[in-house]
Amino acid sequence: MLNNVDALNIKRAIRSAIEKNQIPGANLLIFKEGKEIFYHEDGLASREEELPIKRDTIFRLFSMTKPVTAVAAMILVERGEIDLYEPVGKYLEGFQDQVVDDNGTLVPVYREMRIKDLLNMTSGLLYGGDGKAGKATEEVFKEVNEKLLTENALSTVEIANKLGKCPLAFHPGAFWAYGTSADVLAAVIEVVSNIKYSEFLKKEIFEPLRMKDTAFYVPAEKKGRLANTYGVDGKGGFSLYTGNHLGIIQNMEREPSYEAGGAGLVSTIDDYAKFSLMLMNGGSLDGVSILHPRTVTYMTTKTLNEEQYKGLVPWTELEGHSYGSLMRVMADATKAGTIGSPLEYGWDGWLGCYFANCPADKLNFLFMTQRTDAGTMEITRKLRNIIISSCGE
Repeated sequence: MLNNVDALNIKRAIRSAIEKNQIPGANLLIFKEGKEIFYHEDGLASREEELPIKRDTIFRLFSMTKPVTAVAAMILVERGEIDLYEPVGKYLEGFQDQVVDDNGTLVPVYREMRIKDLLNMTSGLLYGGDGKAGKATEEVFKEVNEKLLTENALSTVEIANKLGKCPLAFHPGAFWAYGTSADVLAAVIEVVSNIKYSEFLKKEIFEPLRMKDTAFYVPAEKKGRLANTYGVDGKGGFSLYTGNHLGIIQNMEREPSYEAGGAGLVSTIDDYAKFSLMLMNGGSLDGVSILHPRTVTYMTTKTLNEEQYKGLVPWTELEGHSYGSLMRVMADATKAGTIGSPLEYGWDGWLGCYFANCPADKLNFLFMTQRTDAGTMEITRKLRNIIISSCGE
């Protein structure tokens, strides 16, 4: 369990990161054997108004949306409504007759992209970058952002179909690359369920788990709890970030047309803890079942083969990890750059939100902050080392 020395080390580490302008503020929540053993908050949610981070502060999750989308997909798999080997083009016409950028030449795909490719980021879809695949994707998001706040804003399915018409970076299933797979998966879920993606999540996950502050926007009565986003100003400090990134409305004040399954949700640390605990508990929480235990085991097991794994190798901060169901999965804790836990899994977000589930140690923890280009930062790794070393079995 967490002793006074380890608790003090955590508080000092977070305070130091704030004083060094690495983060504007944060909160941290730790569970052992399903019981809360530590909570801490420090720093500001709004530097301009001097509003402190609180336990009910609302954060933009960005890529920590992805595990939620994976769970949503597996709900449909359990019900027999989708099959992971079905072609994406069965549900989204933009994914029919796809092509691959083969060293500058566009060639037909060897096989159709499957739903399983979306779940494991082996689809060939990117977020942007060099080459025809990356540049075409950037053009899609340019259009998304241009129309984002207009009456002609693109919908979840419309954007997915546009992404499907972009050249792929590689043949489906051939490699691993981080990209828009989860956003396309959300569109598939919307088509199969015949309701908006937000409604599916609300009905199947958020309401059953009582995640009352998790959604794709922040209503007016909750706006005062939404943390500001900050970017490094290049002068050792922070500047307020007001841009719309990856088609996500920064101020979160309206229901978006585009409900991004890879980046769009907001949540609180307690809300996301319920989602995390549900997975730790084999798919259920407080008598509410979201998934069966065997499904959770499937989701939290590495899936990349040797060739696909080569795509993950350049991510040096994920040494020792593999990937599966839109999450990192610990493959070899002896090769990780932080103190790791066998069978550990989780993910992070562009603004620094982070969670880790450690089933072997009956431990899980969550860290929330809002700083651009964050992902898993130095402070996150330091906190991991304190927590897992002190709370592991």
